[in-house]
Amino acid sequence: MQRRQLILAIAFVSLILLPGVVRLDAAREQTPARNTLALAAPTPAPTSPGVAGPFVGEPVVPASFDGDVSKLPRPSSSGAKREMPRPRRRTIAPTAQPPTAPIARDPVLQSSEGTGRMPAPIQSFNGLDFLNWGSGWPPDPNGDVGPNHYIQAVNTSVAIFDKTGAQLAAFTFDSLFAAASFPCNAYNQGDPIALYDAISGRWIVTDFAWANSNGPFYECIAVSKTADPVAGGWWLYALDAGGTETPGVYWLNDYPKFGAWADGIYMSASMFTSSNVFQRSRVWAFNRDDMINGIPMRNVWFDVAGYYPNLLPTNLRGALPPTGAPNFFASIDEPNVLHLWKFHVDWANQANSTFTGPTNVTVANFVMPCYAASVFQCVPEKDGESVDGLGDRLMMQLQYRNIGGVESLWVNHTVAASSAVGAPTGVRWYEIRDPNGAPSVYQQGTFQPDANYRWMGSLAVDKYGNMALGYSVSSASMYPAIRYAGRLCDDPLGTLNQGETTLFQGTGAQSGGYSRWGDYSAMTVDPVDDITFWYTNEYYSATGANWQTRIGSFRLHNPPAPPPGPYLYYFPWVAKPGALSCN
Repeated sequence: MQRRQLILAIAFVSLILLPGVVRLDAAREQTPARNTLALAAPTPAPTSPGVAGPFVGEPVVPASFDGDVSKLPRPSSSGAKREMPRPRRRTIAPTAQPPTAPIARDPVLQSSEGTGRMPAPIQSFNGLDFLNWGSGWPPDPNGDVGPNHYIQAVNTSVAIFDKTGAQLAAFTFDSLFAAASFPCNAYNQGDPIALYDAISGRWIVTDFAWANSNGPFYECIAVSKTADPVAGGWWLYALDAGGTETPGVYWLNDYPKFGAWADGIYMSASMFTSSNVFQRSRVWAFNRDDMINGIPMRNVWFDVAGYYPNLLPTNLRGALPPTGAPNFFASIDEPNVLHLWKFHVDWANQANSTFTGPTNVTVANFVMPCYAASVFQCVPEKDGESVDGLGDRLMMQLQYRNIGGVESLWVNHTVAASSAVGAPTGVRWYEIRDPNGAPSVYQQGTFQPDANYRWMGSLAVDKYGNMALGYSVSSASMYPAIRYAGRLCDDPLGTLNQGETTLFQGTGAQSGGYSRWGDYSAMTVDPVDDITFWYTNEYYSATGANWQTRIGSFRLHNPPAPPPGPYLYYFPWVAKPGALSCN
């Protein structure tokens, strides 16, 4: 009897203290429940000077796709060969003070490999390519991972894979949005995003659309109706994103970026005239409950004056932020300023929403390569033309983590020792702590271990604080490759101490007069274990214009295997204090 009571007591304690201890076969079938946490609104602060708003948008009525996306028709051809829309690159902002000469040495340069070694990929498989699914250059590859699927988006098309790399569906944005409002029903133009929202357990895929180069300009937002993105159906929203104060005049919502947050889905875009003149940045908050339930989508937006293009919204992973925390937006300015804004949305009274900032965080000095990206031909390739280094902006995502109550933002961009063409590029990355208090740089580094060019980075952080950074690598003597490096949470600050590993080595270069090499790539973390990284980027198998993409996964920390079943409960391995969390 005493033994039985002891067993029951142990089981009871395990249920209370170890909520993650369940039958593994059942856990694999679960998907994250929709968050129902009510966020208490802080006292609204005055909106910052130079910020117009809040503007309460008309709720966007969705259309419905109720079929199986695997049955959507394939494109009859790769479409018209063209460069995807992109306004001209930025010029140095009048407020910036770029160095007049090359910096002698990057103050946070990591010029050699770390002492560790990144693990080999767990999965590595091909994604979409130009020959079958593309219609232009560059592909802008990105993607995200959910409990059972990986969704990749490239310009004009989407693919859904299982986690072994089997393609379950592939389709164009036009075919998915065929039932949506004009112009999303037939004129999808690119800049795609694929996002998994772990709070609701739903998928979001987006791109922009217009039928006329003078506008109007729209953002097309598809939200899965269930956790099944293949057969579960989608809600289709067509957001008028380019309206102005002048009737009949429209701005293009260029370079749209999305992030999931506790109280909604957030978006940013750089607003350009049809003649490619930058006007301002624009930021939105969308109501998550509306989006996942297929009711008219409430939205609030602000315009940001001054030269702050390519703002990035925060993307939440793991534990929720403190109740009422705002979403953060960021941009970068040469030679040493990271700008942060706070977007607080009040869904009870949308007119009380605020967008405040910027708070300017001083970072280590850097130089934007390629004359601040005004020169496209910057990164050399073997046997091909040089391609765009895209060194004028932060690269997606702006990653948020709350680990043991320590809040941090993580982000990267491309830098060089000189703005002149011919200076090899590296990837600068940051960890910013206390973003809602007194934000400051906790650590930073520039990864440039040799004379090769590294650019087009994306990073993510797992639940222990381990960070992985993926990017493209090229030089005049090598074809572009996809590689990744990283750091364990207890590695020396400012270093990617886990040395570089190749996800895929290309065997060709981009040529044919196309200088742009993808506008972004994407590193994300699996929500099931919160430690498996997934990365996608582009490469070429043969010199020419037929880009390919690759998708891979890996871990920086491998959890111990559970004891053999069958079993009702088990006690997982518990690390010694400080072994896995470094905050």
